[in-house]
Amino acid sequence: MKLIKEKWNKKDIVEFNEYLESIKRPEKLDFTIKTINTKMQVLAIPIPELRKIASQIYKGNYISYLDNFNNKYYENTIINAVLINNIKDIKTKKHYISKLKIDNWSTVDILKFNIKNQEKEYINLAKEYLKSKDEFIRRIGVRILFNYTENKDLTEIFDIIDSLQNEEKYYVNMAVAWLMCELMIKNRKQTLKYLEKHKLNDFTINKTISKCRDSFRVSKEDKEFLLKYRIKN
Repeated sequence: MKLIKEKWNKKDIVEFNEYLESIKRPEKLDFTIKTINTKMQVLAIPIPELRKIASQIYKGNYISYLDNFNNKYYENTIINAVLINNIKDIKTKKHYISKLKIDNWSTVDILKFNIKNQEKEYINLAKEYLKSKDEFIRRIGVRILFNYTENKDLTEIFDIIDSLQNEEKYYVNMAVAWLMCELMIKNRKQTLKYLEKHKLNDFTINKTISKCRDSFRVSKEDKEFLLKYRIKN
């Protein structure tokens, strides 16, 4: 199928979805559904292949493709997210994210954010997303914060993390634990100081410690030291 188009219409989208159906991987369906934990229809097409498809769409009028809001399959959401990553303007990016159907961690984690010269705007967007009632929108909010892990002053980032102390959803708490591990790796001194009076919930601090102990980028000494913060149930 020709993927480089000057303009996408509804007929093209139908044809495109039929093309995706033709390259589905039935033998990987059960594994993909279990791993992604999505309620969407799944074709089990590998993400590297979806990235290649998105790269072809991008060579044409990819905004026209996005304007059709094609979310029939889980794979469509991955392609959409890869294309959205090319959008630099924060308002435009936010618009297309709002049209993206998300019910899983994988689609969220495909999204990337170029915060250069828009650092404050993205912090505000993260705060906005973290107030959402939707678990996966809140996960996007946490993922945006990954772009600030090397800041000289992490006060605001840690304040935002503390605001999530009552978070109950698994995929948000796991993202925070992942973020904390990255902060430990990239900004050890500030992170250790934060941990002295952190407000992380029990699940998140324990997962943070587990992720740090699993990382080859955290020293053996720090892995042992972090055990002091583990909450015993």
